[in-house]
Amino acid sequence: MKKNSLAQAFNIKTKPIESRIITDYDIFPDKKLLDTLRTKIIQNLIDMSIPTDTPLTDFINEEVNKVIEGYDLSNLERSHIFNLIDDEINGFGPLTNLLKDENITEIMVNSPHEIYIESEGKIIKDESVSFIDDEHIKRTIARIIQPLGRKIDTKNPMVDSRLPDGSRINTIIPPLSPKGPVITIRKFKTTMVSIDELLRIGTLTPYMARFLEASVQSKLNIIICGGSGSGKTTLLNILSSFIENNERIITVEDTTELKLNQNHVITLETRNKNYEDEGEVSIRDLIINSLRMRPDRIIVGEVRGKEAFDMLQAMNTGHEGSMTSLHANGPIDALNRLESMVLMAGMDLPSKAIREYITNAIDLVVNMERMSDGKRKVTSICEIDAMNGDIIELKEIFSFTQTGLTDTEEVDGEFKLHSEIPAVYNKIKAKGITTLEDIFESNKEGKTKKNKKQS
Repeated sequence: MKKNSLAQAFNIKTKPIESRIITDYDIFPDKKLLDTLRTKIIQNLIDMSIPTDTPLTDFINEEVNKVIEGYDLSNLERSHIFNLIDDEINGFGPLTNLLKDENITEIMVNSPHEIYIESEGKIIKDESVSFIDDEHIKRTIARIIQPLGRKIDTKNPMVDSRLPDGSRINTIIPPLSPKGPVITIRKFKTTMVSIDELLRIGTLTPYMARFLEASVQSKLNIIICGGSGSGKTTLLNILSSFIENNERIITVEDTTELKLNQNHVITLETRNKNYEDEGEVSIRDLIINSLRMRPDRIIVGEVRGKEAFDMLQAMNTGHEGSMTSLHANGPIDALNRLESMVLMAGMDLPSKAIREYITNAIDLVVNMERMSDGKRKVTSICEIDAMNGDIIELKEIFSFTQTGLTDTEEVDGEFKLHSEIPAVYNKIKAKGITTLEDIFESNKEGKTKKNKKQS
């Protein structure tokens, strides 16, 4: 009888189990007993050869029967143990069902019994799943990243990669994480959010949506800023959908998240170093290369360092309508970070010259924020006006101000259209776009319009 190691068995494809009766620890009343039985089975499987000429379900049943002999378990409890072991072999262990749940957007494993998830914008501790110990987490990490051509060990204690479905996975183990291995997975959404969905949940107002659409169509250069998980990539993807179908678009990302439906889209993705510490291709490398590919627009998923200079250079050399995002706490902080990134690129320029470069390159800064209730909002849309001495002047066009919390702890506030007509409005009109006249033309006398928070 041919046999494979357990590591090889992870790639065995079997018919899906038709009745997965139990999917939650809550069904198993004695969690200590459950952990004891699960530990025994998994430890037995580690060094055990698994037959390839016998149905895997039969093999698992045999092993489960051996371990639970003498225990008074119900059929549901036995089925639960079976499913846990099946997930160890055919799935990703305790993370299997979390990865399948479309309502979960982020999975964070801090320790064997400390697993957090993000769902509907809120982070909660998930008490329904756990690992046995740190070694169990490490084995799960190895199973996840091995098919991706990656490995993790003391020489390579940190891995950042992408799952086959597009989800981003970051893993880090000792010695870089002294308390134990850590897993962070940002799940990929198969269906992208539309501007109508953002309007429905109150992320922005119809005025703001129409203004952003016109800004993209008139080829303004836009930067989206915000904190981690604030919705920058989602908004960048939505703004990209406003680009005309006949334009050649090149996207540059660490891991592909943007989903553009235009006909002429080229997708570029970075590459990490291989086992020989060679072969890395960075965001900066790809941006420089994209300039040789005759793009109409360049969209960079996120700038974090030296590549910011190359992105600004593209915006300054005729590639109008380019867009990117960056981590920052607001529009002013975003410009400060851009300046720091340009300096990282080794540009021996005075600060004023760098700021003038930024002023000439960027038209709009859009700030996203995740509020205390977990919902995302566009809290500011600013135009870069001009230099005032050594300082870049920002003029706010739209803003959101929180006024308090509702009885259900939801953020309450109002969106505001500022009274002064923005300079970029003339750029938009010059491109023949007249869809914003009712927003700005009636605002010439300094009238301030307010759009209440939408439900």
